[in-house]
Amino acid sequence: MNKTPLFSLLVFLSLNSAFAQENPIIKLKEVVVSDIRLKRYAEGHKVTELRDSTIRRQNNSLTSLLAFNSNIYFKENGYGMVSSPAFRGTNASHTAVIWNGININSQLNGQVDFNTIDPLSYNSIGIRSGGGSVQYGSGAIGGSVHLNNDLRFDPHFDHRVVLGYGSFETKNINYTQSYGDSRWSSNFGVNYKKSDNDYKYLKNDEKNVNGEFGQLNFNFNAGYVLSEKQVLRLYHQSFIGDRNLSGTLVSVGRSKYKDNHYRTQLEWGRFGEKTISKVKVAYLQEEFRYYENKDSDNHSFGKVSTFLARYSLDMKLSKAFRLNSFLEFDNYKGEGDSFGNPNRNDFSATALLKHQVSPKLAYNISLRQDFSSDYSSPLVFSLDGKYTVNKHYDIQLNASKNFRTPTFNDLYWQPGGNLDLLAEQSYQVDLGHRLQFGGVTFNLNGYYITTKDMIKWLPGSNGIWSPINIDDVRIYGAEGELGLGYDIGKHQKVAFKANYAYTVSEDQTTKEQLIYVPFHKANASFSYSVSNFNVFYQHLYNGPVSIIGGELDGYDVANVGINYSGTLQKKIKYTLGLSFNNVYDTYYENIALRPMPNRNIQSQLILNF
Repeated sequence: MNKTPLFSLLVFLSLNSAFAQENPIIKLKEVVVSDIRLKRYAEGHKVTELRDSTIRRQNNSLTSLLAFNSNIYFKENGYGMVSSPAFRGTNASHTAVIWNGININSQLNGQVDFNTIDPLSYNSIGIRSGGGSVQYGSGAIGGSVHLNNDLRFDPHFDHRVVLGYGSFETKNINYTQSYGDSRWSSNFGVNYKKSDNDYKYLKNDEKNVNGEFGQLNFNFNAGYVLSEKQVLRLYHQSFIGDRNLSGTLVSVGRSKYKDNHYRTQLEWGRFGEKTISKVKVAYLQEEFRYYENKDSDNHSFGKVSTFLARYSLDMKLSKAFRLNSFLEFDNYKGEGDSFGNPNRNDFSATALLKHQVSPKLAYNISLRQDFSSDYSSPLVFSLDGKYTVNKHYDIQLNASKNFRTPTFNDLYWQPGGNLDLLAEQSYQVDLGHRLQFGGVTFNLNGYYITTKDMIKWLPGSNGIWSPINIDDVRIYGAEGELGLGYDIGKHQKVAFKANYAYTVSEDQTTKEQLIYVPFHKANASFSYSVSNFNVFYQHLYNGPVSIIGGELDGYDVANVGINYSGTLQKKIKYTLGLSFNNVYDTYYENIALRPMPNRNIQSQLILNF
């Protein structure tokens, strides 16, 4: 881990001398966010952004936040357990998670456990629908989720404390601090969550046994304006998790899982009149310990360290054209009881060309080629654009070829790993319509995805499971999104938002829908504010899903809550909140034989000063 700052310093010094020409004073809006590609090169993509107010309302978990506010379907092995997304009918490893501009999907299983992500650690969370492998690498097939820490270069010194307590002895404590002036910006946050998680099963007298969990999140982000042309930024996040693994309706849980994640990235940027140069270095570490018997010291261990170095150059070629190119090197080192000590080097080269044809029409053309020491990777591309018909109506189109690389588990797991695996390939096209009339917005997207060489683990003749390139899957569907927001009088406001997704994800061999992919998913939320009071209602519908040997029933779940905001001594603003989750006391499972919580209550106090 010590080599990351040393490498960044060497790169910084060499590039500082190479780009010593004079440039105008930078615009601070350029240095606020790290993932600038999410907005600058995404004209043809549906991008939804969840801001701070929405995150605070649904801060129990990232899973709950996205389940009630997006079209992503989630599979949870019980509340607080492993949570896997299914974005547009794809599997969990086909959703890329981007942390301040870099892909953080696990090098072991290819996915991110969304119950290890604390929503309160971020200023905004973006959801980018459709293929994005050109910009964001392996796994961005169904879409990508973007975790963003913004840095404010204006005078401020803010504090926020969030205290939560609820059913099943669930406790949540969060503290966030943000400071800034014209040259320095930083924010710091720590979150601790713990729960006995012993909810009763509604269909019998049993409880969720062995479901206790605790987790600690720490994050620190800082930026410093070195000169009129140079900015240095640092992002760090640590996660420490310790949870027992819940049992099922037919087996009592007795296992335990400890996992730690450490992420650090340093970015130097030089901002000129027509060019923006950036050097980014990052060090990521993921490790786990799995105890089959929580009362025993015997456990299995796994660890992967990732070192990333990226150079990017964004150039304004003319009034109509802009070019963004970047080179990236990644080194992965693994260590584990089941996969040995693998070491892999990857290199990628990417170019994105933006053409602003007219004020109404813009499009992007992108290419990417990856080279790996372990597998053959395809050349991928994307084309996306937007045409503004009038002030009320936009048309978006994107088409791309995407990929997912084999993970360390796929390649090296013993017994069963397969060193001859090919990278998965996927082609997709997406047509979107955007309508806006005053406070009403409506979005409609239709898409088609086909995959090739999908990696699937299957049992062999010797009974050992092994991954092979076998599945061809065809996915198509439609997504609708409706939003309304109105001010009624001086102190009243109403807001409504609804999402609906129809998804067909069909295995071309069996001609059947993939397991755990609902044909229908919908959610809606309504809020009403008057003076200092706010009430809200949220509803989630997940349709039936296929499982091995049968079907899992669909379900409706709803939450309702009330918040009161006020001020103490003119300096401290507070919000008291109370929410009733699963208010109809619905019995439901989104993984077979793993019931989710019954009706429960959560209280919250937020202090801002």
